[in-house]
Amino acid sequence: MVGPCGAGKSTLVRLLRAHGVDAREIAQEHSGVPTMWARLTRPRRLVYLEVSREVAVWRLGQDFTPGEWEALRSRLSHARQHADLVVDTDSLTPEEICQRVLEFLAT
Repeated sequence: MVGPCGAGKSTLVRLLRAHGVDAREIAQEHSGVPTMWARLTRPRRLVYLEVSREVAVWRLGQDFTPGEWEALRSRLSHARQHADLVVDTDSLTPEEICQRVLEFLAT
């Protein structure tokens, strides 16, 4: 799992593990190494969780300046380009996100 802060990575990993899925969260958004996600986990499938700055701020209770948010998203660009599935989490519940990922993994 990769994605910006507040996208729901930790929650999704917890839910997927409860379903028996070996999922890991990679804090790629904090690394200047574009391929960190691949080096640390060598995932069979890479899921990218997308979130808007506004929703991330609401979920986390902390603000990101536009510059901070752009830098964070820039550090994620390589992972997003290589993602097997991208899920926009803005309007979904954690359970809905989990269901989408489970359905994807079943294919």
